[in-house]
Amino acid sequence: MTQAILKVLAGKPVTPYPIWMMRQAGRHLPEYMEVRASTKNFIDFCFSPNKAAEVTLQPIRRYDMDAAILFADILLVPIALGRKVDFIKGTGPVLDPITIEDIRSFKPDMSVLEPVYETLSNVRSNLESHKTLIGFCGGPWTVATYMIEGRGSPKKEIAKRFAYEHRSDMDLLLESIAVASAEYLIRQAKAGADVLKIFESWAENLAPDLFDRLVIKPTETIIRLVREAGIDVPIMGFPRGAGLNAVRYANQLDISACALGTDVPVKKFKSLLTKNIATQGNLDPLALRIGGDTLRSSVQNVLESLEGPHIFNLGHGVAPDVKPENVLAVINHVRTGDGQYV
Repeated sequence: MTQAILKVLAGKPVTPYPIWMMRQAGRHLPEYMEVRASTKNFIDFCFSPNKAAEVTLQPIRRYDMDAAILFADILLVPIALGRKVDFIKGTGPVLDPITIEDIRSFKPDMSVLEPVYETLSNVRSNLESHKTLIGFCGGPWTVATYMIEGRGSPKKEIAKRFAYEHRSDMDLLLESIAVASAEYLIRQAKAGADVLKIFESWAENLAPDLFDRLVIKPTETIIRLVREAGIDVPIMGFPRGAGLNAVRYANQLDISACALGTDVPVKKFKSLLTKNIATQGNLDPLALRIGGDTLRSSVQNVLESLEGPHIFNLGHGVAPDVKPENVLAVINHVRTGDGQYV
């Protein structure tokens, strides 16, 4: 049986729309929390193949999603580049801010990512053949913002200032991240990933020239290196919050689908494309948290806005306080036209 998502990524409309959700394996699931409690910290969790594979498969068992996405994090690549990464409860990821000297003296150790490939192999061997397995990495600019600023921030002003004032060093940092990310994705595909996704989570508020330099150029490097390695699986991109820059992203990059945030009208976006690629998205995650009639009407509005090859998803990720009953209701609504919302 051909995977529905692979059909969509080949440019063929599929009805009902295949569906999965970003962060579908996570804190809204009690079975996830049970496994999480057995690990000493989040990084250890990501590097524990049996546990990471188990939580990757949990949404498939509970919801019958059309795809499983690797349980990992976009900030594993900085670890391979020699940076210390911690996840602190209530704060999120924390890194030692990188210096120019650090950027000029990277000594990558990609072997630290070996457990991730074992996770993928475990998942693929336990996943039905008609279900898609998605591997991923963070977009170079997004990863760079964390490495420069040391944590997430709303405006990324420190990273943007660095990009303006230290152009060659920023370009070197992005190139280093792109090369490491390409190797990471190549190994993921070899371990069993059917599709690869690049999460450019902090693509907003960039002037067009900065967007070209900080987002499109290093992403082109990733895709080129992946293809030169003989990997031909589809690649999806997600330039979250990029506004009209997302149109250029989709048109210029060799991707099979562009994931869209909640703020992007799908039909209008598709009318601006110069090639036939799939879209993915873009239900408001807040509506999923609210549930009830708000969620029902939001799902219907998204469905009525769609055309052509599309994968139903959220505009971002599943939040910890989402009720599993509402995730299932969305799936049933997309597949049958009816969902029991709470």
